[in-house]
Amino acid sequence: MYPRINLVTLGVSNLQRSIDFYEKGLGWKRSEESNDNVAFFQIGTIVLSLFGEEALAEDIGIPFQKRQEFSGITLAQNQTSEAEVDVVINKVRALGATILKEPQKVFWGGYSGYFKDFDGHIFEVAFNPFFPLNEKGEIVLNK
Repeated sequence: MYPRINLVTLGVSNLQRSIDFYEKGLGWKRSEESNDNVAFFQIGTIVLSLFGEEALAEDIGIPFQKRQEFSGITLAQNQTSEAEVDVVINKVRALGATILKEPQKVFWGGYSGYFKDFDGHIFEVAFNPFFPLNEKGEIVLNK
């Protein structure tokens, strides 16, 4: 068995608003596999899906409840330069994201900022000189 995560699903309160945000803010292209109830985005080797948060709770079989301010989970998008980090943060800011931390040089030697989307999902946008990206924009860790 190979270690893997193939799909990450984010519960969202308004599917169309979230689709617009991810397409316009992060430049992601929605897959033709998407439908009126779920959106899929190919992100390297992982698929990110957006699904109504109440329907997701129902599918899991748990009562729906609003999420807390900080869930202990962040998603990260690495860029190839500090300037690219600034571009992404400015795009999502213009679309209404809450900027939690302005892009800045950070203790680990990189440059990053954090934003929260409309549903409270927290993203880091970073330039990490220690994790160069391959030609597909993927981090490849040493074994």
